[in-house]
Amino acid sequence: MGKKKEVDTFVSTPSLACRFVFGFLFLAILAGACFFVGYEFGVMDIFSKGKLEDNVVDPDTVPEPTPGNYLIGVGRTDVTGPIVQVNMMGYANPSQIAQGLHQRLYSRTFIVSDLQNKSRVVFVTVDNGMASQIVKLEVIKKLQAKYGNMYNERNVVISGTHSHSGPAGYFQTLLIEVTSLGAVKETTDTFINGIFDSIVKAHSNMREGKLFVGTDDVVEGNINRSPSAYLHDPEGEREKYNFNTEQEMTMLKFQASNGQPIGAFTWFPVHGTSMNFSNHLISSDNRGRASALFEKMMRKPGEELSGNESFVAAFASANLGDVSPRTKGPICVDTGKSCDFAKSTCGVPPRVQKCNGFGPGVDMFDSTDIIANRQFETSKLIYNKTGVELEGSVGWVHQYVDMSKAPVKLDDGTTVTTCKPGMGYSFAAGTTDGPGAFDFTQSMTEGTFLWDTVRDEIIVKVVCSTPPPTEYYDCHRPKPVLLPTGYMDKPYAWHPHIVDVQMLKIGQLIIIAVPGEFTTMAGRRIKDAIAKEAIRFGVHNPKVVLAGLSNVYTHYITTPEEYEAQRYEGASTIFGPHTFQAYYQTYSSLVGPLVTAKQDNVSRGPAPDNILSEQIQLLPPPFPDRVPDGKNFGDVITDVNSTYKSGEKATVSFYGANPRHNMKLGSTYLAVEQLVNKTTWKTVYVDTDWSTIFQWDDGVSGSNAVERNVITAIFDIIHSVFDIHFEYEKAMQLYDEGEFQLTESLNDLINDGVIINRRSRAIQDLTRLGVLRFNADKTNTLSLKELPTVESHVTIDWWVPDDQPSGTYRITYYGDHKDQAGTVTSFVGHSSQFQVQAA
Repeated sequence: MGKKKEVDTFVSTPSLACRFVFGFLFLAILAGACFFVGYEFGVMDIFSKGKLEDNVVDPDTVPEPTPGNYLIGVGRTDVTGPIVQVNMMGYANPSQIAQGLHQRLYSRTFIVSDLQNKSRVVFVTVDNGMASQIVKLEVIKKLQAKYGNMYNERNVVISGTHSHSGPAGYFQTLLIEVTSLGAVKETTDTFINGIFDSIVKAHSNMREGKLFVGTDDVVEGNINRSPSAYLHDPEGEREKYNFNTEQEMTMLKFQASNGQPIGAFTWFPVHGTSMNFSNHLISSDNRGRASALFEKMMRKPGEELSGNESFVAAFASANLGDVSPRTKGPICVDTGKSCDFAKSTCGVPPRVQKCNGFGPGVDMFDSTDIIANRQFETSKLIYNKTGVELEGSVGWVHQYVDMSKAPVKLDDGTTVTTCKPGMGYSFAAGTTDGPGAFDFTQSMTEGTFLWDTVRDEIIVKVVCSTPPPTEYYDCHRPKPVLLPTGYMDKPYAWHPHIVDVQMLKIGQLIIIAVPGEFTTMAGRRIKDAIAKEAIRFGVHNPKVVLAGLSNVYTHYITTPEEYEAQRYEGASTIFGPHTFQAYYQTYSSLVGPLVTAKQDNVSRGPAPDNILSEQIQLLPPPFPDRVPDGKNFGDVITDVNSTYKSGEKATVSFYGANPRHNMKLGSTYLAVEQLVNKTTWKTVYVDTDWSTIFQWDDGVSGSNAVERNVITAIFDIIHSVFDIHFEYEKAMQLYDEGEFQLTESLNDLINDGVIINRRSRAIQDLTRLGVLRFNADKTNTLSLKELPTVESHVTIDWWVPDDQPSGTYRITYYGDHKDQAGTVTSFVGHSSQFQVQAA
């Protein structure tokens, strides 16, 4: 257990009497209106419309309002997006293709304004891998079209929960999208529209209220997955802390002036990797599960379905860079022995593929639930405390910074700069949460002949307009650069250069929004620095939280000492060894303008490019559907049993259709229904409930026996865009046998991505050896009428909860099929009735 943090209770300053009177009259009138209007919830009617409506049910008796310190609002919107055929964002594994749904994804928003409505801030946390700059810029466009300049990139923060089981394809730069074969419009549009909608909901719900901050420790909620790098930090610094990860959870509690609870947002460092890379179900992972548990606990009368609660509970990211939820730690899966401490390898020759982290449960579903419940239990403890009531100004500060050449002043007084982006060798090794590729290991500080050759003679020549100079590689030392992404600009930029540096202030609370994954110690250092600066500028007893993966994704930020270790996190610190100091100095310099409300004096900095129109999209559309002769869409293939007991799994399969035809945002693909009054079916569970699983199978999607990873995906993109196919597995075999040799440089053979001399000796050699092919396996674009029809099956599982009442039930499937003319038609399928026998 870590050290407990004690919190003081502050007494708010009373507001003016007129505010009290008018607030009371307004709430009294509102309560009367609600009484006469009444409330009704028709589940089947809602599903037929394809939308779950929001239900805010006020208590029958409204407590007498008390003056609040702020105007506050919260909102939540379904942003699940495509649930099949799309690559998942997080593990960078091209083979991890979604084939169904376990938990829906949500955008959760809070807005806080001062009572004079002069300054407001917005914080959004989304159940996805990380925030995207292109998504934020597009959300701001929509907000400004609706509200003018009330909301802009300077006072809006968008943060990702870092689930590794959400859909990919929503970024503005190419490296993050290679495994999804470029952009996925369905994902991008869903996130843009859903985040915007959650902000609109929070805006429309704003009312006078109070805010409270509290903290407590999560017991056994995480471990450090790169402890060897953490040990590079100074011993004296490490001795100040009991653990090599942060245990503390911080909560911001929202309460209306009538005492009604409306929301809670927490920050705690842990990766969204409880669901492992073998998972093919869209899932919000441990944070989303914790949110669902809390929101279910806070349901009001009439709120009976998951995802439809009026209370918003968000579990946001913190400094989770080196923090894993797999609390049993890594082992070699073939021997059960410990992995190499520094390199995370097993066996001879040493490979990372068999070094995996496990726990705390018996499988990934159990582990997700356990880590979620540990966060949930701590959040309940914090919520039930009084906490510290926030008082004081609402503010923000924001600046765009070119992190590819940011100046950094060192302790000796000299000035250096950060580097253009680049990924190190150990990036390709992955982590113990998701091991990487080929012969890469963690802690690599030297390159190899094979991969240096592949980098220089294929990657650089094909996708770089200008080859990186020697100074670029020197800038990144001791990182050996595998992917010089700062120079990789074809067909467009592979990494961002311009990043958001942003902070929000609500009374004593300061939220540092960082564009990546800070490690434990990097987060501690920058939070301490911001707190000291805030005190220097007059903030009494500030509470500082770090919101990771915000606004734009720039991978990792380690301390300079951890960078020297070149574990995965250091290899993925893309702007070089001085990255942390650049952020440290920039954020520290902005505390004064934030606290003194002089944020308008801060220069905007160089604006990022909006290149949404330039993105490549290689994911094919969903094919038309078919069923066997004599069958209809929604017909049962394999039916349920007649009886189930608590804890057993009810399963039914249907002739189905591709779920991409209708993402059913705010609705559901399935329902578990209970027969009531012998005539009426009542929906009791939907597709976002933990006890249900929706799986889709067309017999083709997601099947791939060949090892695929981020490196192979890069060559897939090169093949698709430039008609050049590199046989990486054959090249590795030749390298191991000492036969991988180039008789002449490819520098004279490739010009602007085009082979200009295919008869050269080198090309002949590589072609004969089977390493390079041209114009290989290209497929023509088919019209809709030429697309093949596909027969698909849908399987729905329902694990009967232990407390489920006895009764008659059935499982319903809501689908949509498309014909070859492009027409989409809805249909419904039902299982047979079955009995549940309560324990």
